[in-house]
Amino acid sequence: MVIKNVALETVCGITSKIPDNALPEVAFAGKSNVGKSSLINALMNRKNLARTSSQPGKTQTINFYNINNALYFVDLPGYGYAKVSLEIKAKWGKMIENYLKKSKQLKLVFLLIDIRHEPSENDRVMYNWVKDMGFAPVIIATKLDKINRSQIQKQVKLIREGLKASSETVIIPFSAETKQGRDEIYALLDQVDLGGTT
Repeated sequence: MVIKNVALETVCGITSKIPDNALPEVAFAGKSNVGKSSLINALMNRKNLARTSSQPGKTQTINFYNINNALYFVDLPGYGYAKVSLEIKAKWGKMIENYLKKSKQLKLVFLLIDIRHEPSENDRVMYNWVKDMGFAPVIIATKLDKINRSQIQKQVKLIREGLKASSETVIIPFSAETKQGRDEIYALLDQVDLGGTT
């Protein structure tokens, strides 16, 4: 996949209506501070279009990025951040659930999990939620550059077992720093771009 044109087209807040897009959509979910914005920027070859922040929980909207006028990257709010109120957490959860249920064009869901840690309870809930909606989540194991190469297989196994994911679940180790894993993600996006579904 060669990404030439990128534009932030729609931003949905808690009270916004989900857009009825004509193009396929690929969603990115993950807890706050897992490196979601960094992944999206790396895929788009842009430094700061998706806003990265040292403050977790910054993405409080659903952001739709038009890619090559061919598909949308959909950046979902980060979950599991301790410093926001339960009320806001509930609203974010509702937003994500609403999007997963109502989008007619959603083809693929990437779930980001920090490769250094066992999946959290929130990660497990999200993984099962996405599966219950009829999707086969692709796991992106972020922050690959933070561990030694010799640890990769052990950590991937930890994630797979922590999610109780089958051997068919795709797990792609990824580093926003070195871009390792990006080609594998592009290969999956090429299938979506051609109208394929998971």
